[in-house]
Amino acid sequence: MPSDQSTWLVSVPQDGDSEGLLQELLPKLTSQAKLSSGNISSLGIPSFKTGTLDSLVGISEDLPKQEAYFTATVAKTVDTLRNLLNNDPAKLSQHILIDERAIDDYLFHNWRWNESRYNVQKSLRDLIDTLNREIVSIDGTMKAKLNNYNLVKGSLTQMQRKQMGNLSTRSLGDVVSSKDFIEDSEYLETVLVAVPRNLTKEWNASYERLTQMVVPRSSKLIKSDDEFSLFGVVIFKRVHDEFIQKCRDHKFIVRDFVYSEEEIEKQKEDHENANKTEKELWTELLRISRTNFSEAFQILVHLKVVRLFVESVLRYGLPANYAGLIVKPDSKSTKKVFHVLQSQFAYLRPRSNPSQNKRKQGGDEEYVGEYSSLMEQEFFDFVLFEIPWIV
Repeated sequence: MPSDQSTWLVSVPQDGDSEGLLQELLPKLTSQAKLSSGNISSLGIPSFKTGTLDSLVGISEDLPKQEAYFTATVAKTVDTLRNLLNNDPAKLSQHILIDERAIDDYLFHNWRWNESRYNVQKSLRDLIDTLNREIVSIDGTMKAKLNNYNLVKGSLTQMQRKQMGNLSTRSLGDVVSSKDFIEDSEYLETVLVAVPRNLTKEWNASYERLTQMVVPRSSKLIKSDDEFSLFGVVIFKRVHDEFIQKCRDHKFIVRDFVYSEEEIEKQKEDHENANKTEKELWTELLRISRTNFSEAFQILVHLKVVRLFVESVLRYGLPANYAGLIVKPDSKSTKKVFHVLQSQFAYLRPRSNPSQNKRKQGGDEEYVGEYSSLMEQEFFDFVLFEIPWIV
């Protein structure tokens, strides 16, 4: 049973014209399965060069792996867009477009094989190789651009994290100023101490006696947050290490900070540059992801059509002339739509399960073994492959 979260591509031998098939099916699907008329359309399947049976079987065995890779590339591109847009469905729908058209509009409004890019006079293997090269190029570009953006984004996040923590961990460049420090003194220095709010009274009562050579009444409150108060205190340089140890014993946190206007200015400049670069790369990645989604999805659909053709030839044989349909059932109508299709194409049943037919005919066991992978597939009375719903 095909998924109720996908659009179905269907192929059957073309006994008449594809428009006649659509007109015959449309009233049944709309009345019996309650399917909207806009959710079914004909699908033009080109008459590709079939080649030999062995080459078709080889292609058929390769296509599922390639199809999985193509699908994963499309999905990763969508995930990139989703992350860039903060998982906003409304914004995402504005970028999940095929040449500026909605996906359903692309699929259901006169879909045609892109002959200008993929010449059907080429062999199937050449066409698949062309599609594969294009999707590999898209995947490589996306990985490179995404890695570049993530590096800059990670650096910026790290900078922002330093500015957003409490006073025991955050960057102090925008908290302190030159007037909070004793500068150019041979013997004295200002030490910054983050004191838990519940220990503020203890600090005020004890800091002068933590070690010798602490300048009396030199403690100065610089800033407070919900968890800590930041004090500056003047000590003699010679007791620096001892003072730090005594502070640790009392759960006071000495900040390792040396005031430098040049360094503070550099940090501000680095942050501004990182923020500017992140915005530029975000815009570029959004643009490329949007373009590459459109390209990758079209490549995926073309590969699906190739697979539809290959499986149709292996199932129904020559002449390679097949009628295609695109069907999009909703979750409530999936079973009914499938039942209508099964009823419509029941006449194909004798040709639709080669493994059963082979056993009935008492076929060669070696032949069965050679093509066993094909015979293990789930077979319906018609060829069907799915395009998973993107959003």
